[in-house]
Amino acid sequence: MVTAGVYLICRSAPIYDLTQDGRTVVTVVGALTLLLGCVIGCAKDDIKRVLAWSTVSQIGYMFLAAGLGKGAYAIAILHLLTHGFFKAGLFLGAGSVMHGMNDQVDMRRFGGLRTVMPVTFWTMMAGYLAIIGMIPFSGFFSKDKIIEAAFDKGGTSGWVLGLCALIGAGITAFYMTRLMVLTFFGPKRWTDDVHPHESPAVMTVPMVLLALGSVGAGGLLVFGGALQNWLAPAVGPPEEAGVHTISPNVLTLITLLVVIGGVAGAWYAFGRREIPVVAPAQVSAPVTAARKNLYADAFNEAVLMRPGQWLTRLSVWFDNRGVDGIVNGSAALIGGSSGRLRRVQTGFVRSYALTMLGGSVAVIAALLAVKLG
Repeated sequence: MVTAGVYLICRSAPIYDLTQDGRTVVTVVGALTLLLGCVIGCAKDDIKRVLAWSTVSQIGYMFLAAGLGKGAYAIAILHLLTHGFFKAGLFLGAGSVMHGMNDQVDMRRFGGLRTVMPVTFWTMMAGYLAIIGMIPFSGFFSKDKIIEAAFDKGGTSGWVLGLCALIGAGITAFYMTRLMVLTFFGPKRWTDDVHPHESPAVMTVPMVLLALGSVGAGGLLVFGGALQNWLAPAVGPPEEAGVHTISPNVLTLITLLVVIGGVAGAWYAFGRREIPVVAPAQVSAPVTAARKNLYADAFNEAVLMRPGQWLTRLSVWFDNRGVDGIVNGSAALIGGSSGRLRRVQTGFVRSYALTMLGGSVAVIAALLAVKLG
């Protein structure tokens, strides 16, 4: 559902090609999303939440590419397709780990699973290498092109977007390495009620097939400009290579070094020391912010949800006291007045005669007053 937005923007390429402001909004949202997803993913201990926030980050990459305009729409679709292979494999792998760990999701309670779940380990390893953009796995071909296209945008905005994408690649390598280390390496931190085992073939066979896609899908789609040419009727023909801000070969080398740096940093932080089974309560401010989703939920609650609640309550009060008050008040006025006027009609002849007499006296008195005056 969320990736449908990427498809919608790319399918609407003729419209976005006419508005630079629209493309700028898309690229800014994409750059911020990929960084937010990366940072938050670093602080999660739930294996599914780490992968969920990595999905947020990867969708940010797709939107960044889609917002770059001509020549980059196909790259956004390319990353959408390669992401489908390696992220599906990673999520199935996480499900396999949960199956073997009695439905536990806390990575701090894992460790040492590569020996008892070898198929799960190697298939997830393929997805891991693909998502961090390691050559020659599928994620490398799409993510590397997104970073290149961002720098090629030119000017200050190109450098900012390119650096955001490059930094995101390093952080992705960090938190995904953390996931792999906490889950499959190090000492066993299992609880007494779990007995890890490899999943049955009904689970492992799809994981193996997705692992194959994680390895080769990107190269097959890129080879000979196959995907770009196939999408040309919808998004326009691929642009001819012009002057690059940074040489593609140099940029690829820089990206790989950044990714290797993220892997090394995570291994140094989590692979060389004992991991506490309970997350430390006293942590730095950045870690606290990441655990709380960078206060995005608090911001949405304060800026959107609470004012929305107040507006709803005001609308309900106005509807009850204003709209319904006018309607119900009018009905009460007519009903009360008619009830009181009805008492005049008693049905007794003497009452009507007395009323007629009183009226006649009043008329005669008025005539006399006018005549004598």
